[in-house]
Amino acid sequence: MLVREAMTSPVVTIPPSATVRQAIRVLHEHDVTALPVADESGHLTGIVSEMDLLHGVLDHDPRAFARRVATAADPSPRLVADVMTRDVEIARPNTDVAVLAETMVKTRIGSVPVLAGTEIVGIVSRRDLIAVLARDDARIRDDVLAAIAEYDPQGCRWDVTVRDGAVELCGRADEPARRIAGVLAQTVPGVTRVDVRDG
Repeated sequence: MLVREAMTSPVVTIPPSATVRQAIRVLHEHDVTALPVADESGHLTGIVSEMDLLHGVLDHDPRAFARRVATAADPSPRLVADVMTRDVEIARPNTDVAVLAETMVKTRIGSVPVLAGTEIVGIVSRRDLIAVLARDDARIRDDVLAAIAEYDPQGCRWDVTVRDGAVELCGRADEPARRIAGVLAQTVPGVTRVDVRDG
């Protein structure tokens, strides 16, 4: 499966000149966990996450402490430019989702902007990946059969079983047809593994 099939698009962006409070409201209103930061030309300049925005925003409640709470000498960050991450991991629409998921796990990144050239065309979050993996087996089976039939409507009849996203294809076909059926099944969102058998 490719990133373009898992990403959220269109994507909500925010300028670096926005206030931290404005960014918090945008996150909340759109129910997202991160926002790509774009300049006036629409080019990516950073990304800002929930964790970035929470830094230094809330004052301590004196009722929670027996003595007076010391306050920081530095004021809380006021603008998105002050808290955003500038070194941004990006993906392309044709990136393999499995490769992106490995990168996200390894780097502990929660959201990755998707760029086509310099245009921000989407964003992939952990939530997007979980949504793909949460697809039920019956729907995955239907989509696998549809993908194979679309490619070769008069071709081999395949028995398709799906268990927890793992697909088993069983049919009488030559090696090239088996290979093609396996590749087509792997493109279906929610598929975690494909096994092709002759039978």
